[in-house]
Amino acid sequence: MKILVLGAGVVGTSSAWYLAAAGHEVTVIDRQPGAGMETSFANGGQISASHAEPWANPHVLPRLLKWLGRADAPLLWHWRADPAQWAWGLRFLLECLPGRTQANINAILAMALYSRQQLQALRQELALDYQQLQRGILHIYTDRNELAGAMQAASVMARYGLERQMLDAAACVALEPALAGASHLLVGGDYTDSDESGDAHLFTRALAERAAAAGVTFRHATHIERIAAASGRVAGVVVHDDTAPALLTADAYVVALGSYSPLLVRPLGVSLPIIPAKGYSVTLTLADGAIAPSVSLTDDERKLVFSRLGNRLRVAGTAEFNGYNLDLNPVRCQALINRTKQLFPQLDITGEPQFWCGLRPATPSNVPFVGRTHLPNLWLNTGHGTLGWTMACGSGAALADLIGGRRPAPEFPFLRG
Repeated sequence: MKILVLGAGVVGTSSAWYLAAAGHEVTVIDRQPGAGMETSFANGGQISASHAEPWANPHVLPRLLKWLGRADAPLLWHWRADPAQWAWGLRFLLECLPGRTQANINAILAMALYSRQQLQALRQELALDYQQLQRGILHIYTDRNELAGAMQAASVMARYGLERQMLDAAACVALEPALAGASHLLVGGDYTDSDESGDAHLFTRALAERAAAAGVTFRHATHIERIAAASGRVAGVVVHDDTAPALLTADAYVVALGSYSPLLVRPLGVSLPIIPAKGYSVTLTLADGAIAPSVSLTDDERKLVFSRLGNRLRVAGTAEFNGYNLDLNPVRCQALINRTKQLFPQLDITGEPQFWCGLRPATPSNVPFVGRTHLPNLWLNTGHGTLGWTMACGSGAALADLIGGRRPAPEFPFLRG
């Protein structure tokens, strides 16, 4: 089939690769000048199946009350006169029920584990280099209540096939000696040795190059105006670059536009509970001989991650719900620096910190939408939230299976149209 993929982030590019590998003729459309230039550009860098517990869980409500009114809170909600935002918030509260949380963990973990396998196979097949490290992910805790909650989450995930090893503070420092300067703050941690880290932008760019060499067409700097429908099907996509608008046609269409997906499909009668959750990151260039972590870390209390990318340290996280606003909030930027200094007081960096923010496509459940809509030739691969890098290869491979009429491997609630 001839397939149009809308979006060249890590999810769209992965979808294009697996669709082309299945024998389809694939064209990717994106408004940026290259692949992976928006939400995939400077994220936290973790391949983190151990993050399968969604934000919406029974333990989050007391935290939300604690975070209210704090400009540097891990989750910052700007109230807006937006019915979609209010509806999303109500659905988020529903997903906090224990039964819903259990089902969501199961779905997220199934896709994350499958995706990690696909990434590892793809990396070996294509000899990809994206500053990856296979040293696991260590969750650290500075609050005993947070640690107790982590122990409960670890027992749940163990039932679904993921082992998170509980550690005391001394074992955390032994595993990652760069934490020695913050040992007095730590109360414990948990470690998943099978998780990984790497630069999502470098991966996306490298995979796009391999895909182009294999015959995938990338149309960059091309704006998508709308999806045209007729007779209950998609008839084409209206785009424009530096020329007049044109209608691009195909046999099937894949929407992988992250936070912008619901805006494009809403006129077609497809309602997606996805809102943008702005995440922040800072990239620090390490001085020669700097004592910095090489094990990827997650600070659960502050909702931050730390990943070593060559001679750089990427610090990323938090969620700010403020519509499609991409302004950098200086308070939240400084919070990244402050926490980094707390945990690594002797960190030696060179040059200026590089701040960034991106809009992660958040669903109330943290479960993405993968599969077919009620329009038989319109498919979705979107809504991955904070786990787009983690789930990209798995959801791309699964989507290719669905479009090809095959049953995907992971036990996941795929859309069936």
